[in-house]
Amino acid sequence: MGRTVLYGSVSLDGFIADEDDQPGPLFDWLLNGDVPLDDGGVLTVSRASYDYVRPYWDEIGVTIVGRHVFDMTDGWEGTPPAGVEHVVVVTHRGRPEGWFPEAPFSFVDGIEAAMRAAQELAGDRVVEVAAGDVGGQALAAGLIDEVRMEVAPVVFGSGKRYFGSVRGPQLLEGPEEVIQGDGVLHLRYRVRR
Repeated sequence: MGRTVLYGSVSLDGFIADEDDQPGPLFDWLLNGDVPLDDGGVLTVSRASYDYVRPYWDEIGVTIVGRHVFDMTDGWEGTPPAGVEHVVVVTHRGRPEGWFPEAPFSFVDGIEAAMRAAQELAGDRVVEVAAGDVGGQALAAGLIDEVRMEVAPVVFGSGKRYFGSVRGPQLLEGPEEVIQGDGVLHLRYRVRR
């Protein structure tokens, strides 16, 4: 079984979106370099960011997201993001009727069931869990091995929190890695067991 990683871009004060549910400049680092991050040519990052992010992205077998992210992106029109092979959506509502029936998306009720489904699909590859409420639920349930943050130089003041509504302390080890990119600080921590 592969490791589980809570992942996302975040403001300096710990938010993944502002009060209007917008990421603002959190993803500017994905567009401000001269090294293509993927085959699409839209995402261009600094060499330091590429050397840190690309190997990680290549390890991801499955991404777990909540229904809110799925709805906001329209499920990436049935194509998982960043070359990921499968997406597991945590939802009580199931697959939308008629929505890309062949898309490699599973719709699962509850974080524990989502993690089981994702680990089965991923095999020995990484299961990535999107930051936010679903990520916080997975961390609180003891289902996360590692936290990776792409820290952008912005302070929102309020909004959607990186760790969702997790309550109580969650101890991490590290940081295991600190990489300075152009307009971003890449951080990686292990979750203390």
